[in-house]
Amino acid sequence: MLLIYPSIAYALTLIIMVIHNRQMQATQDIQREITLSSKKHKLWIHFLLFILLVLHGSACYQDIFTPQGLVFGFAQALSMMAWVGIAIYWIEGWFFTLNGMLPLVLFLAAAFSFLPSVFAGAIISTKAVHSPGFKLHFITAIIAYGTLFLVAIQAALMNLQDRSLRSKQQNQSISWINLFARGQKSTWLNQLPPLVIMERMMFNMMGIGFCLLTITVFSGLFFSQALFGRVLILDHKTLFSVISWVMFGSLLFAHWKVGLRGAEASKWVLRSFLVLLLSYVGSRFVLEVILQRL
Repeated sequence: MLLIYPSIAYALTLIIMVIHNRQMQATQDIQREITLSSKKHKLWIHFLLFILLVLHGSACYQDIFTPQGLVFGFAQALSMMAWVGIAIYWIEGWFFTLNGMLPLVLFLAAAFSFLPSVFAGAIISTKAVHSPGFKLHFITAIIAYGTLFLVAIQAALMNLQDRSLRSKQQNQSISWINLFARGQKSTWLNQLPPLVIMERMMFNMMGIGFCLLTITVFSGLFFSQALFGRVLILDHKTLFSVISWVMFGSLLFAHWKVGLRGAEASKWVLRSFLVLLLSYVGSRFVLEVILQRL
């Protein structure tokens, strides 16, 4: 239940950010004022995000690692994924102008951190809480999921950028986003880095996420034996995890070997992440929500 507070905090931050952006837009008459406002805006957003990360992370830890055992489910997985995504955004935001990503990231974080308040999950292991090795495996898996989650968001935004550049109708194609996030006078995608830099960031982060996913997949074999008494549990989670690992690895290889990039690469990123979501989040959603089996 603690995770309802980060959800409310994310939603309030999103509302405050929208109001502040509209005020900035209304006062952008002198270039010097624009620059000063942008710097102040960046600082207070980073400060707010840091507070949210501490609040969200503490709530996640207390709700998942309980004295009774490791409590987890699809809602907790999505919530932790959002936390890692926000953390990576917070780090990258110091080096790149990523304001265009923030409304989407905050909206997803607010939605995902609220889900555990409705779907409480279940105790999946009583031994895991007392195993430092498993905690490390668990944290690595969450960071891998969260990193690839932000990669998927970048891929989706790159698709929007690519369509806008091709159609030459940026204002019309995303007018509803402009009205929500920035106001009519400026475009949402203009707050993102150029497409080439976005693509480079995406593949760099994908490489990190793939390395973490590799550690997660193969270390999971060891902890499966230690905690559940079986070397390999051949279920939907294992199958989809391996398939997504192969897909991400093939995508990185194709980018390195034949220069796969652009819209085609973005589409494959989204497909690979969808398969990764099915590996745990999808299977747990079916068990917890559709079949009502914890």
